[in-house]
Amino acid sequence: MDSPVDTKIAQINQRLKLAQLGLQIERRGQKLGLRGTLPPRLGSDRLKPYQQRLSLGFPATTAGLKQAEQEVKVIAGQLIENRFDWRNYVAGVGWGRLDQLGLTQQIRAFERHFKNEPKRASNPTSTQTTWEFAYAPYLRKLEAIAESNPSLSLVEAIYATVRTTEVNSRSRQVCCTAFTAFATFIQLALPEDLKNYWGSYGTTQTQVRDLPPDELILQTWAAIPNPSWQFVYGIMATYGLRNHEVFFSDYSALQSGSEPTIQVLSTTKTGLHEVWPFHPDWIDRFNLRSGTLPPIQTDLAKTTLQRVGQLVSVQFRRYNLPFSPYDLRHAWAVRTIHIGLPDTVAARMMGHSVGVHTRTYHQWMTRRDQQQAVDNALARRR
Repeated sequence: MDSPVDTKIAQINQRLKLAQLGLQIERRGQKLGLRGTLPPRLGSDRLKPYQQRLSLGFPATTAGLKQAEQEVKVIAGQLIENRFDWRNYVAGVGWGRLDQLGLTQQIRAFERHFKNEPKRASNPTSTQTTWEFAYAPYLRKLEAIAESNPSLSLVEAIYATVRTTEVNSRSRQVCCTAFTAFATFIQLALPEDLKNYWGSYGTTQTQVRDLPPDELILQTWAAIPNPSWQFVYGIMATYGLRNHEVFFSDYSALQSGSEPTIQVLSTTKTGLHEVWPFHPDWIDRFNLRSGTLPPIQTDLAKTTLQRVGQLVSVQFRRYNLPFSPYDLRHAWAVRTIHIGLPDTVAARMMGHSVGVHTRTYHQWMTRRDQQQAVDNALARRR
């Protein structure tokens, strides 16, 4: 025997059918949803509308049914006018329209959307790292500011959060990027483009670094007491890898002696790519064909790329090395410029764009580097 709620659902659905709205209300447990022909969801491979379910989030009560019937009529109108947008609706227990959710639920919905976007879903490890360090910190700060200042609208809270970051800094740029994406997702109109808050930060403001010369790199390797960390150091110096990439690379070709290359795996920040050594003779100098990695946690279900990279920096400080791990990577990049390797090739091996490569590394050419480049060019003419 049908419950009173089910009887009322049948009555409402009869009215919706007579109105030819093409949608029906259904009860799933203690919550109400609808079923009908809807456009493909964001990221779907489907091209045409098809039968789908949508959670309305209303309770299966008399009051909830009244709200559900009204919402179905709103959605039917959006479908007729071709204005229906899946971003207004979120699949989650007790959730309904996105614009009716609280800030915390909106952020949770945005996180789900961010991680499931097709362009990111293929590399979940990199996506998780990006979320944790480039989006989540600023969204948590937004929640805290909104909670402590209830008189502020969400738009005002966003601008207030942006202003807590340092002017002309990388953190402000990342903050603005995160909030622009969040506002776009929840369809929140920002009266002023957050790019106007970026300031003058950019690679052109990056300070020229005094990178270690090859002689110092060789001397420093010899001062590391642990063979496994010598291997990490030697790989970074010879192949220009990021800190974490050392632990997520395939060394089989190198260690079998078939090829001097290594392959950075797809689980890293920039995905699968192959790298050649510069200088090749450092392979033997640093015993890279027989080296082994230190036993650290690399299960990405239990750690992150960022944490793995931080362990490398900790070891450099522990051994009192005279420069940072990334200086080895940057020295490798400048070395390829001296050698005359095309920027397109070097950028591919470093896992970034040609634009980033030229803007970043060509400006780090010190007078010493320029003199070396001139000497090399003249030597080739002899």
